[in-house]
Amino acid sequence: MSVTRTQQPVAIPVVRTRTKLAHPALLLLGIVLVALNMRACLAAVSPMVGEIQRTFGLSSTVSGLITTVPVLFQGVGAPLTPRLTRRFGAERVVLGAVLVLGAGVLLRVLPSVAALYAGCVVIGVAIAVLNVSMPGLVKREFPDRAATMTGAYSTTMLIGATLAAGSSVPLEKAIGGWAGSLGAWSLLALIAALAWLPQVLRSRQERAAVAAAPTGKPIEGIWRSPLAWQISLFMGISSLMVYTLVAWMPTILADHGMDRSEAGLVFAFSNLVQVAGAFLVPLAAGRMTNQRALAVSMAVLNGLGITGLLLAPVSGAWVSAAVLGVAQGGSLGLGLAFIVLRTGSAAGAAQLGGMSQAIGYLVAAVGPVGAGALHQATGGWNLTLVLLLCLAAVVAVAGFGAGRDRTL
Repeated sequence: MSVTRTQQPVAIPVVRTRTKLAHPALLLLGIVLVALNMRACLAAVSPMVGEIQRTFGLSSTVSGLITTVPVLFQGVGAPLTPRLTRRFGAERVVLGAVLVLGAGVLLRVLPSVAALYAGCVVIGVAIAVLNVSMPGLVKREFPDRAATMTGAYSTTMLIGATLAAGSSVPLEKAIGGWAGSLGAWSLLALIAALAWLPQVLRSRQERAAVAAAPTGKPIEGIWRSPLAWQISLFMGISSLMVYTLVAWMPTILADHGMDRSEAGLVFAFSNLVQVAGAFLVPLAAGRMTNQRALAVSMAVLNGLGITGLLLAPVSGAWVSAAVLGVAQGGSLGLGLAFIVLRTGSAAGAAQLGGMSQAIGYLVAAVGPVGAGALHQATGGWNLTLVLLLCLAAVVAVAGFGAGRDRTL
């Protein structure tokens, strides 16, 4: 396969009929509402795991799968999405995935352990489809502003996650149980589906023009491309570090003597800072000829934040949380930006997204479980943090390659 130096982006001529359904504001609203769903139902379950465990009498290991299974199936479902979008079109695939996501949220709260984990599987696959579909759609609809729009929707994803994590317990108290609290997020999926419906209902003529213009040819030999693997490893290992610290950071702080309430606040603060990183880093990436320095900077910041947890877990917690927030949010946004910046068409972006996110989420799923196993084996967190520090160095190498001025 060929890798070429990036040229100035060429706008793809998408012909739009003059209808209210084709208004850009409707498209932007739909993207924002879909993005709000892409992390919310995952973040909402974390504060509820203890209640779910008590309800069904689950062990700690089995209950840990509630958060691991969706991540694992995001990796399993990602490679299937480019084929779906080629056959049915991105608009219909996104609508279907949002509806399936809402159904998975409801399935997860049925009074059955089998339904609980089946819902986790459905949610993971639905999010995988959205994860892969959105970069291609953004590439097609906003060819000259793809990196900026990537920053906007990755930021919205994190805002949705932050709101969900913060409101789960209040919803539980208001509605009267964890099932009602988690099930309520199906309403957000329904709202997003209704907001996205105009994109599916556009005239046949417009859909034909949109579909014909951007598809392009699939990237040949993408699984043999060093650049594609560098992007995939950057996303995968960055995601592993994020999911590991999402699962264990409050526990790490509490085990070193910090009050659990303060540990929760530190963790929430880190998540809040991620929003800024997820918006600003892709915005900067779109203005650069290459993103090597930016990618290495994200890896270095991850390393500094982890070093802070290793050397000064309590006294330096707030500084470490801020540094990790910028690094984790920025790495997410930059990884998604690589998908649109390193490809020349919507079809190529969907294909690279399928590969990179398949690898990324399969790798990421190992993090929380592996960290828990290491903690159980060693009785502490130092080995886990040292290994994360080593992985940050691997991310720097992968990011240096992924940030080159090349396209697949």
